[in-house]
Amino acid sequence: MYKQFLKYLTIAGIPIIISGCLENRNDTDQLCKDNPGLRCEELNMHDGQCRLTRTNLVWHRRDVLRDPTDINKIEEYKLTQEYKKCLETAAQIQPINQAEIKNKRAMAYVNAGKSMEALEKELLKYNTAESLYFLWSQTGNKHARRQFLRMEGTPELDTARMQYALATFYIDKDREKTLKLLNRALQLSEPKTLNISILESLASLNRLLKHNEESYIWAIVGKEFGVPVASERDLKIIYGFPDEKFSQLDDIADQVTSAIKKKQYKPSLIAEAMNPPKPAEE
Repeated sequence: MYKQFLKYLTIAGIPIIISGCLENRNDTDQLCKDNPGLRCEELNMHDGQCRLTRTNLVWHRRDVLRDPTDINKIEEYKLTQEYKKCLETAAQIQPINQAEIKNKRAMAYVNAGKSMEALEKELLKYNTAESLYFLWSQTGNKHARRQFLRMEGTPELDTARMQYALATFYIDKDREKTLKLLNRALQLSEPKTLNISILESLASLNRLLKHNEESYIWAIVGKEFGVPVASERDLKIIYGFPDEKFSQLDDIADQVTSAIKKKQYKPSLIAEAMNPPKPAEE
């Protein structure tokens, strides 16, 4: 009875699934007809390959037409890049009608590259922290990097994401400054969207600077947030503190973890916990 029921669901589901695919394709075709600005003619629309990446790109271009922000343009760049990669893979497939289909795919590939170049120029004009950082980190645009660094110290860069971005620039140039930037990034972070690379970087950078106590604390904190860390036994071998010191640092790590989860972390927390004020003499 159970197998018959599954068979019924499978048979009944086929026309629904097929109908859903056709409906989505028809909707996309209609969207292209109604919106010439989507430039669907550049995308080899009826090729069976790269359908998903192409459809995602088309519909996001509609979002860009409605709201042409730097963030939406960045997403369009990423989707175009995904479509271009798919076309590159599809180029290795030998179609039945080889000449015509391969030519269309090649043209779509070239068009995707041109679209990415155009998007790079458009993003540069926005001159926002997000657009400049994207161009610098993803395309290696040196002008974007210079413009981004000029924003240092402005409110636009005083966010968790942008402070971390600055830290990646200074890591090989000024490690103490990098520590300050990572701490500021952590202070500004929302617990639910915490970038755990901040914690990894704090542990490894403190280790490089021979701040071994701080490095151990950040390793333990990172472990609480899902960062892969060596076993407890290996950590004891690596850091080599007396048991009493390990216990003290574990307590501080607990304080730091709690502060991060409550969005109450401050860069001075570890130093204050390691060097508490002496009680006043009576």
